[in-house]
Amino acid sequence: MKELVEVIAKALVDNPDEVVVEEKTEGKNVTVNLHVAATDMGKVIGKQGRIAKAIRTVVKAATSNDNKRVDVEIG
Repeated sequence: MKELVEVIAKALVDNPDEVVVEEKTEGKNVTVNLHVAATDMGKVIGKQGRIAKAIRTVVKAATSNDNKRVDVEIG
């Protein structure tokens, strides 16, 4: 999931070199932390959080067969 979030985020931002994705696994729970430059934060979140919600939806769909719960946190 780390690679998927990284590819999506780098396509959205102006500074793709500053995109950092960390993945933590605890049992069936996976947490993906996405960090971008402060100037790109609005592009990743989108108006009313629509882009962030879309990223979470894509990741959830990609993991539906793995029986894992994936949380994407943007910070």
